[in-house]
Amino acid sequence: MGAELIGAVAAALGCGDSAVVDVGPGHRRLAVPDRQGGRFTVDVLGDGGGAHRVVHLLPGGGLNVAADYCTARGRSLARFLADHGYLVVGTTPREDALTPDLIGPHCADRGLDAQRADLRRVVAAVESVTGLPYELLGHSAGAALALATAARDGGERLRRVLVLDTTGPYDPETEPELVARASALTDGFRQLLAAGTWTVDPGLKGLFARAAAAPDAPSGVPRPVPGAAQFSNLGLLHYALTRTRELPGAANWIYHRGHSAGEYAFGATPTEDRFVLDHAPLPVWTAAVSRLGSGLQATALLRDLAALWAGRAEVHRIDWSAIRADVVWLNAELGRGDHDLGPRLVSRGGARVDYRVVPGYGHGDVVWSATAERDVWRWLLPGR
Repeated sequence: MGAELIGAVAAALGCGDSAVVDVGPGHRRLAVPDRQGGRFTVDVLGDGGGAHRVVHLLPGGGLNVAADYCTARGRSLARFLADHGYLVVGTTPREDALTPDLIGPHCADRGLDAQRADLRRVVAAVESVTGLPYELLGHSAGAALALATAARDGGERLRRVLVLDTTGPYDPETEPELVARASALTDGFRQLLAAGTWTVDPGLKGLFARAAAAPDAPSGVPRPVPGAAQFSNLGLLHYALTRTRELPGAANWIYHRGHSAGEYAFGATPTEDRFVLDHAPLPVWTAAVSRLGSGLQATALLRDLAALWAGRAEVHRIDWSAIRADVVWLNAELGRGDHDLGPRLVSRGGARVDYRVVPGYGHGDVVWSATAERDVWRWLLPGR
């Protein structure tokens, strides 16, 4: 990757040369400071000179670009796209760099609009340097950000929006119970913000840390079978990944089954439980989680996402009909599942939409599965 291109992008973002870090072959990272003493980061992969198009990667809530798109057993999704002629640019939200001293009332403004403003800044900087058309690729919350950006800030150079396992609005005619549940969740996050809870920890880092340190130790969480035995730490980790929907959590119900496809069979005792992940191996999950920064999610972002699911336009709204770029929307059967009102609304506005549900995949499998290149990523390439 040309140092001139990286230097020009850094300059366009207001960074000095000291903000550029070599991550690996053909992979650089820029640290972009903000006014509250924090920062967001921009990863760049690929050869700008030979690229035919830019793809902007937007990670899921609580994740960063390195964890979400640069982690794999073999070739990562970021490298897959770079190998297919893209200049890959990934923007990690500011929340990833939060430390306890940086969490405060200013975090109440870190909703979808704030993330969209950061992304707009990165898109403009890269566009000014390369002049190339671009695409937006988001996973989970990052996909909602991609769609919101396409509706408001698309511009003539935006060619496609690539969506990996996200929830659009639930259909009030056929899914009124889900609409009501999402509306209640919206109000719950608004109440947390009013009470001064600026961030939410989804707990992934803690689950993985305890499973690594003491895999067979009692987790403190009872197994949902007769008797008082608790999950082991390793057992709870696997259950949380494969049966996310069945565990307590404000938004766990949005998954049809879980973050990862797999099986969990209860034995007579916790040590006799048997569990396996079908697609994304545990070492890949572990590597991804080890790359997280704070792992925190902004409460304001969760509020906005819940409002989108509920159709609460007074809280946050995407004008689906304003999306003009082509959309490729790939949901995971066991992750966010088949809820197609969002794709239908985009299509009604005149955009071309390719909507598919990938069978047998969980929420994280679409980026971390050893077979995702064959089952999922190939649909992201132009001309499919």
